[in-house]
Amino acid sequence: QVQLVESGGGLVQAGGSLRLSCAASGRTFSSYAMGWFRQAPGNKREFVAVISWSGGSTDYADSVKGRFTISRDNAKNTVYLQMNSLKPEDTAVYYCAAKPGGENIEVWRYNIWGQGTQVTVSS
Repeated sequence: QVQLVESGGGLVQAGGSLRLSCAASGRTFSSYAMGWFRQAPGNKREFVAVISWSGGSTDYADSVKGRFTISRDNAKNTVYLQMNSLKPEDTAVYYCAAKPGGENIEVWRYNIWGQGTQVTVSS
């Protein structure tokens, strides 16, 4: 079973950048698709980005396309989310999640979640 731990969140001014990391334990990490999701207070958890097990396929929410980049290093059992040109509306708790098989943007398809890391963007 894969376990996930996020890091890299914090407080940043609008226009700034952050890089989130998600470290996974378990020898089967490379067989999992990995996603980043976020949840702001009072809102549902929403899709941000996803990457296939090989790293060859990615997808993004329209709200972050061109600003965020998801990547993974299977040798390090880590997935990253590079966030540039941050906006106040990006403020949320960011979660990484894993699912076996192909990538998907639906929250409910992911059965392994990290504890989340807070990202706050000030205006």
